Amino acid sequence: MKDIVVIGSDHAGFCAKEHAKRWLILRGFNVLDVGVTNAKKRVDYPIYALKVSGLVKDNACLGVLACGSGTGMCIAANRIRGIRAASGYDVYSARMSREDNDSNILCLRGRNFPAKKYDAILNAFFGARPSREVRHVRRARQLDRIKT
Repeated sequence: MKDIVVIGSDHAGFCAKEHAKRWLILRGFNVLDVGVTNAKKRVDYPIYALKVSGLVKDNACLGVLACGSGTGMCIAANRIRGIRAASGYDVYSARMSREDNDSNILCLRGRNFPAKKYDAILNAFFGARPSREVRHVRRARQLDRIKT
C-alpha cells in the first residue's frame, strides 16, 4: 500500500473529491476522507481546509482539497505553517507545484471544470517528486518559516 492521502471538500467540490478518492484508491493509496459526505448541504470550505491541512502537517503526508473554484481551499490551507497548497488547473501547474515548490496539498476546482481533466492532473501531482536542487529546497524552507 502507498502512503495515506487526506482529502476533503465543501459541497461544491464534492464530485471532484469523490473522483480523486476513486483515482487514489485504484492506485493503491490509503485515503482518509474527512468530508463532506454529500453535495446537498452547504458548508463552509475553511472548516474542511483546516481539517485536511492539520492532518497533512501532523502526518507528513499529502492531501487533496476541492471547492467550487479550488481557490478558497488553497487560500485557507496556506494559512497553516508547513502547508504548501497549490491549485491544480492543469497538468503543468500540478506537476510543477510538486517538483519546484514541494507542495503537499493539491486543490481542485469543482465547478465549471471538465471531469475528464482530473485524472491527468492527479497523475501529474502524485507522479511528481519534489526537486532536491538546493534552490528549490531553500525556497520551500523559506515558505515554511514565514510568520504572520
